[in-house]
Amino acid sequence: MPNNETYTIHPIAHIHTDFADKFGIPRQAGLVDALTARIVFAPEYRVAEAVRGLEQYSHLWLIWQFSQAAGRPWRPTVRPPRLGGNTRVGVFATRSPCRPNALGLSCVRLLQVETAAPDGPALRVAGADLLDGTPIYDIKPYLPYVDSHPEAAGGFSAATADRQLAVEFPPALLALVPPDKREALLGVLAQDPRPGYQHDPGRVYAMGFAGLTVRFTVDDAASPMRLTVTGVE
Repeated sequence: MPNNETYTIHPIAHIHTDFADKFGIPRQAGLVDALTARIVFAPEYRVAEAVRGLEQYSHLWLIWQFSQAAGRPWRPTVRPPRLGGNTRVGVFATRSPCRPNALGLSCVRLLQVETAAPDGPALRVAGADLLDGTPIYDIKPYLPYVDSHPEAAGGFSAATADRQLAVEFPPALLALVPPDKREALLGVLAQDPRPGYQHDPGRVYAMGFAGLTVRFTVDDAASPMRLTVTGVE
């Protein structure tokens, strides 16, 4: 019997998003549904038959690679930013990129199967939490009758799952953002793009989004906590 425990996998597709850098990417998929992305298959997988029936599903699982972490040594414990960056937990109790195989898993909403696109078939999805150009190794349909568990325990992540910031975006600066990107950008800012251990009220943060550089400050003492956009370039 052949030994199939070790084998090489290759990307079947790459995703194109509005994030050229990891700063600002939502911490989980689905948190900002207004974020849209496009999945383009590698030439050898651009086969219409391979996506036949996919349009019947509303959501998909993406199995992908933390490309910026690939090849780095894995760590048995990590310090999640949501715990302040000081508390260590086991890597398998987190979704940290510092994993033995640097693989990520995301559930996204399927918007469209583009069968007639020049580089198609391609997929348009919503709510992705991936860096632009991330390689995707597999795509599977989300099955609500087995994949949904509302009663599941959320561990330490449940304590901050619903935290959002109030966003102040001056109209003159918001006008510099393309209209079709505004809702997504506001959603990303409301999720608090800062690392979980940074709470300097005087610091001006800079986040890349859709070819723009968005600068902002955060007032943690306000109730609710307030993010103020100070510049768009």
